Amino acid sequence: MKFPTHILLAAATIAGAASASATESVDPVRAARLPSAAALASHHELLASEPHVAGTPGDARMIERLAAQFRAMGEGIEGWEVEVHEFFPLLARPVKAKLEIVGLDEAATAPGARRGVLSLGVVEPNLAIDPATAHPDLDIAWNAYSASGTIESEVVYANYGRREDFLKLKELGIATRGKIALARYGGNYRGYKAKFAEEAGCAGLVIFTDPADSGFTRGKTWPDGGGWANAECIQRGSLSTLGYSGDPLTPFREATKEAARLDPDAIALPRIPVQPIGYGAAQQILVRMKGAEAPKEWRGGLPCPYPLEGGPLRLRLEVEQRREIARTANVIARLRGATLPDEEIVVGAHHDAWCFGAADPLAGTICMLESARNFAALAREGVRPDRTLVFAAWGAEEYGIIGSSEFVERDADGLARRAVAYINLDMAAMGLRPGASVSPTLRAAVAQALANAPGVDEGTTALEIWGKSAAGAPSFGDLGGGSDHVGFWCHAGIPSIALSAGGSEGTSYHSNYDTVAWYRATVGDDYRAARLVTGIVNAVVARLGERDEHTVSPKALVADCLRQCESLRALATQKGLAADALARVDAAFAALAPLADEAEARLAATPREGDRAALRGLVRAWFSSDGLPGRPWFRNLYAATDRHSGYGSSVWPALREAIEDGDAAALAAAEARYLSVAAELRRGLDALRRP
Repeated sequence: MKFPTHILLAAATIAGAASASATESVDPVRAARLPSAAALASHHELLASEPHVAGTPGDARMIERLAAQFRAMGEGIEGWEVEVHEFFPLLARPVKAKLEIVGLDEAATAPGARRGVLSLGVVEPNLAIDPATAHPDLDIAWNAYSASGTIESEVVYANYGRREDFLKLKELGIATRGKIALARYGGNYRGYKAKFAEEAGCAGLVIFTDPADSGFTRGKTWPDGGGWANAECIQRGSLSTLGYSGDPLTPFREATKEAARLDPDAIALPRIPVQPIGYGAAQQILVRMKGAEAPKEWRGGLPCPYPLEGGPLRLRLEVEQRREIARTANVIARLRGATLPDEEIVVGAHHDAWCFGAADPLAGTICMLESARNFAALAREGVRPDRTLVFAAWGAEEYGIIGSSEFVERDADGLARRAVAYINLDMAAMGLRPGASVSPTLRAAVAQALANAPGVDEGTTALEIWGKSAAGAPSFGDLGGGSDHVGFWCHAGIPSIALSAGGSEGTSYHSNYDTVAWYRATVGDDYRAARLVTGIVNAVVARLGERDEHTVSPKALVADCLRQCESLRALATQKGLAADALARVDAAFAALAPLADEAEARLAATPREGDRAALRGLVRAWFSSDGLPGRPWFRNLYAATDRHSGYGSSVWPALREAIEDGDAAALAAAEARYLSVAAELRRGLDALRRP
């Protein structure tokens, strides 16, 4: 199904056909039914029309398109403003890459090839079924911030390249120093694969997509009847593992053109060359390796052995990249709130991609854009929320969550006072099974909004298809790393939501095959997934935007605190700590439960004007200006990104990490910090529960 761009304007006219009084607030049920499949498809065609890696000319044109779209949808609306927020981060660009198997006793098989040398593919072939794959701006496969260099060495297989995998190799007596590690994607963020390989003394790293994780063992591949990765599909991506998100050279401050910057040679970017490949190329390496077979759990889906060592097999890896300060931008639209303009609900999705980005990020960006169009249409009728709405398309997320972090760092304290909630939509519409990771104080509001949003089938709600806990309540994940919520939640302490829907059979993740053709063949050309997600977003925004909406639930917060206490007790027992190691923390938070019940009851019975500020004080209780030990940029004591995987969440990180490390001094210091939080929560709850 293909929708011409002009349908967007027609859809906007239809969406704004109903009339409403100037004083009418936004009805979540109505807002949730505004998204249009035609408009979503039109957004998709426009935004995925060319490759747009951050800092490139395609990225600059993307920024112009987004600004034009925001301006057009808000034309004539009082209180609608559009900002192009420029910033200048350190980015990387590929120059060339080459991977060869050398020293083979084999004749050359390709014209121009050298005897004894087998060149392995570092770019996806064009596909006749999808002309977009022949676009001249598509790059070779690369991992941003890799070191440049040429090495020739023996090879070792390192499973997923996790810390525990390199420890296992050491335990098995497999020497890694000076060798090239071969690791498969999955299990952790790719940057940590490079970090742990470097710590193990490896001279280089090659990362491949394994069919057991996302290839032919999962189903039919693209374009041969399915959407899973074919043998030449290659995942690109950043390797940054710095102890903060955002521009590598300007932690804690905005990366303006004139900003004071760190010395690029003094920051911990990779110092070994790293190259991604497809599983067809990986198989060519594995079948020629001569070492002992890897443990069973390390074997993937290729029909060949997975040896731990290559024997005499040698690889020659050549990577050349340049690092440079480049210009990119966030594009931001604001709709001023009717009665609480100084309080904000922020909805964001990044706009940069490694290639066309039809799935990542644009399956979320189109939902953000459609939500903005829907609320603009309502405002044109005189219907708007009490709180200000902010719709943001972030730049350079793929390099290290840069654009959103620069936005937060521009005025972190002021933003924390204004922003009630942040909703993130990264690669959000990828199927018809919705779910979310949500800060605990927002879970009650999200659960209510799900009952207002339509489901997939006529007459159903999103709540009916949402995953449930054993008690039958909507289930939510813990919010951690991996996308643009990190700056809001982990640095500024702003309650956040990461919303998405998955379930489609396939992946083109970070590859040249992530095009509109792939998306429509795999996820669907009817845009039901995007309508589902946007409807939920609109319901959540409409509900959170209400003046009387209590965006912080004391009961939900304390209930989750008790869950974290239980989890930490189990971890402490596993680590062999004394049974009463966390007794004081347990007792302090357990004592808050009846106070939270009373506060919630009073809020429902006799709401007061000062309640909003008092409730937000319960959130600010977790904010620490000193940050976490060794990671001061992470200033929310409730959650941080997992320090070893990058993608996951570390909840109550100061306590959790001290327990994991068996560090008694760190545990005592962390215990004192969380007891201080509990005392501040008690003061806040006491004030809230009083008649």
